[in-house]
Amino acid sequence: MLKLGLLLLILPPLGLMAGYMMEQADVDACLDAGGAWNYVERLCIDSAQSGTLPFVPFMQRHPVLVNGGMLLSVLGLLFCLVGLYRGRS
Repeated sequence: MLKLGLLLLILPPLGLMAGYMMEQADVDACLDAGGAWNYVERLCIDSAQSGTLPFVPFMQRHPVLVNGGMLLSVLGLLFCLVGLYRGRS
């Protein structure tokens, strides 16, 4: 149970960070090219036709991914606590 708990505690946040950083790399490449990033459509558009694009947080765009990942991490923490409490049988 301890090994499963550690996996659930560590892997979901790493996946979330990887997804966020990949998206930020796309945003950075778009801004370096002189464009504007549309967070809702995940597209790089010409900055002349962008107007004012609102910033939409990662949590608002991917609520199931973020909430599910955090829920799995809490479940992993509980599994770790139970695994450490029970010890090896």
